[in-house]
Amino acid sequence: MRHEHHQPNSHDPATAQPLADASGAIYTCPMHPEIRQDHPGTCPKCGMALEPLLPDLDDDDNPELRDFSRRFWWTLPLTLVVLILAMFGEHLQLMDMTQQSWVELILSLPVVLWAGWPFFLRGWQSVYNHSPNMWTLISLGTGAAFIYSVVATVAPQVFPASFMSMGRVGVYFEAAVVIISLTLLGQVLELKARSQTSAAIKSLLGLAPKTARRIRVDGSEEDVPLSHVHVGDLLRIRPGEKVPVDGVVFEGSSSVDESMLTGEPLPVSKRQGDKVIGATLNTSGSLVMRSERIGSDTVLSQIVQMVAQAQRSRAPMQRMADVVAGYFVIAVVVIAITTFFVWGMFGPQPSWVYGLINAVAVLIIACPCALGLATPMSIMVATGRGATQGVLFRDAAAIENLRKVDTLVIDKTGTLTEGRPVFDRVVPADGFTAEEVLRLAASLDQGSEHPLAEAIVQAARAQGLVLVKPQTFESGSGIGVRGNVEHQQLALGNTVLMEQTGVSVTSLMSQAESLRGEGASVMYLAVDGQLAGLLAVSDPVKASTPEALAALKEAGLNVIMATGDGQTTARAVGTKLGIDEVYGEVKPADKLSLIECLQKEGRIVAMAGDGINDAPALAKADVGIAMGTGTDVAMNSAQVTLIKGDLRGIATARTLSVSTVRNMKQNLAFAFLYNVMGIPVAAGILYPFTGWLLSPMIAALAMSLSSASVVGNALRLRNSSL
Repeated sequence: MRHEHHQPNSHDPATAQPLADASGAIYTCPMHPEIRQDHPGTCPKCGMALEPLLPDLDDDDNPELRDFSRRFWWTLPLTLVVLILAMFGEHLQLMDMTQQSWVELILSLPVVLWAGWPFFLRGWQSVYNHSPNMWTLISLGTGAAFIYSVVATVAPQVFPASFMSMGRVGVYFEAAVVIISLTLLGQVLELKARSQTSAAIKSLLGLAPKTARRIRVDGSEEDVPLSHVHVGDLLRIRPGEKVPVDGVVFEGSSSVDESMLTGEPLPVSKRQGDKVIGATLNTSGSLVMRSERIGSDTVLSQIVQMVAQAQRSRAPMQRMADVVAGYFVIAVVVIAITTFFVWGMFGPQPSWVYGLINAVAVLIIACPCALGLATPMSIMVATGRGATQGVLFRDAAAIENLRKVDTLVIDKTGTLTEGRPVFDRVVPADGFTAEEVLRLAASLDQGSEHPLAEAIVQAARAQGLVLVKPQTFESGSGIGVRGNVEHQQLALGNTVLMEQTGVSVTSLMSQAESLRGEGASVMYLAVDGQLAGLLAVSDPVKASTPEALAALKEAGLNVIMATGDGQTTARAVGTKLGIDEVYGEVKPADKLSLIECLQKEGRIVAMAGDGINDAPALAKADVGIAMGTGTDVAMNSAQVTLIKGDLRGIATARTLSVSTVRNMKQNLAFAFLYNVMGIPVAAGILYPFTGWLLSPMIAALAMSLSSASVVGNALRLRNSSL
C-alpha cells in the first residue's frame, strides 16, 4: 500500500489540461467548453467572451470587462440626453420636433455604432454560424428600432401621413440607445460576477511559493523563480518556508504542515527518503529536497487542473437547456414578426409603428441569456466551493449525479481505516518469550516489503530489539514468508502456511479467533517446525470514520463494506462501525460484480476506494469516489476525489450536489418563467383589456435584471452551509 499523496497523472487526457501561462494561454467559452483557441475573442456559438482556461494569479485585468465598462460610461451621458429629449422634449420646447429628431440621431450614432458594435458583430456571427442566441435578438431589436428612426428622420416623406405626430414622424432612438446601455450594464455586472467564480482557483494558485532556493553543484545557493526549477534539482527549504515543488527529502529532518492538502492540523515529521508536496509548509527544521515533479505535474497543479476542467464541463441538465434555447430564439423571431404584422394590420393608428415597437420589445425581453447562464454559473461556483472543502469533482455530471446515489460501497483499508497497519501484540507459545518471537519475526521480515511486515519491523526497532539479517529469505505469495535466521528455519504467515509446514496451531487457535474478532490480522511464527507464537497487526479505524458514517446514514445512504480481508476481520470492523452489510475476502473482480448486482437491483451506486484494485469498481459505479491519499489509478477512474482522504468529504460532496442541483433548477425555472410571462406582455396581449404596452426600454431592463438574478442566485452557493 502506498501512502503518499498523489493526484491524477498529468498525461491522462481525461483529467489534465496544459497550464495557462502568459505566453501560451488557452481560451475557452464558459458555456461551450469545446470551443478553444490560443487568443482572446468571442464564442462563435453564443457570443460570450472567451476566458483563460486557468486564471492568471498576477493578472486581475479582464479586457472585455474593461472594454464594456468604457463603452458604457462614455456613452451613458448621450443615452440619458436622448432619453430626456424623447420623454420631455415637447414640453421643454427647446427646438422644433424635426430638429429634435436630428439631434437625437446625432447623439445616438456613437451609442449604437460604437458602444453597441460588439452586439451587432455577435448577432451577425450567430446568423453566420447558424447558432441563434441572445445576440441575434438584441441586434435585431435595436437594429430595427434604430434603422426605422434613421429613415423617419432622414426621409420622413416615405411614411404615410398617419405616421406624423407633433410635426414629425415618431422616432425611437431612445429605445435603441437605452437597450444598448442597459445590455452593456448587464454585461459588466455579469462579467464582474463571473470573475468571482475563479476565486477558488486563484486561492489554490496562491498557495505555491514564487521562488525556490537551489543548491548549485559547487555548494553555493541561489534563489530562482519556480518556473526555473528542473527535475533532479537540490532545493533548500528553511524553517517557515513553503516546499516549492513535489519531491523527496535528500537530507535533514523537520515537521511539515500538510493541512492545505490533507486538512490534518498536526505537522507530519519528514526525514531522508520521505516525500514532500509542493505548497506545504516547513515548520521547524531545515530540509534539502530533490525535486521530482515540477510545473503542471505537481499535486497542486493537478488539483487546479481538475477544478478548472470541472468548471468548464457541461451538466446533463444544461444540454436540454441548450437545445431549448436554440429553438426558442427561432420561435421568438417568428413571434416578433407575427406581432409586427398583427399590430400593423389590426392595431390602432399608427398601427405599423405600434407593430415595430412591440416586435422590438418581444425580441429584447425574450433574450435567453438567463437561460444560457442558469447551470454554468451554478457549476462554476459549486466546483470552486468544493475545492475549498477538499472535494474535487471531475465534471458537472458528477455533481448532478451524486445527489441520486442511494447505496455507497466502501473499501476498508485506507478508506474506513488509516491504511497503515500498526503492530498490536505478541502471544507466545509455551517455551518462547514475547520479545524473542517479535525479534525473530522482525529479523525475517526485514526482507519483505509487505505493510504488515513493515509494522512488525518498526515495532521491534521501537522496543530496541537487535535484529539479525536472515541468511535466506523466500516469500510465499499471499500466505507468508520463510527464511533462515541464526541457523533456525523460520516460517511466518497464515494458517495455510502453517499447514504446509506441518505445524499445528491448535494451542493458540482461540486467541487468534479472539484477535480476529477485534479486527486484527494474525500471523503465526514457527521455529524449526515448532509453533513459537502469534503476532497481531491491526489497521486502526480513522478517527473521522464514525462521524462520517453517521452523516451518510442520516442522508439516507445504505452503506456496504467490501474488503479483501478475511470474513472474521471484516465482520468485526463492520460491527464496530455499525455497518450491517459486509463482504470479506473480496477480489477486485468481485467488487465489480457486487456493483453490477446492486445496479441490476435498481440502486444508484457510489463506490469509495483508494487502491489500484479499486479502479475497475470505481469506473463501473454510477459515481466513483477516490481517496486523495491513494493511488493515481484510483483517482483517474473516479468522478470525485476527496483530497483529505476523509469519508466526511462524501457527506459534504453529497450536500453540495443537492444544493447545486436545486440552485440550477431554480435558475432554469426563473429563466423559463420570466420568458413565458414576458413575451405575451411584450407582444401586447394585455392591450385590449388594460391598454398596457411594454416599452422596449423596460424590456431591456428586465432582460438585464434576469441575468443578474441568475448570477446572484448561483453565487449564493459560495456561502451555503455544507
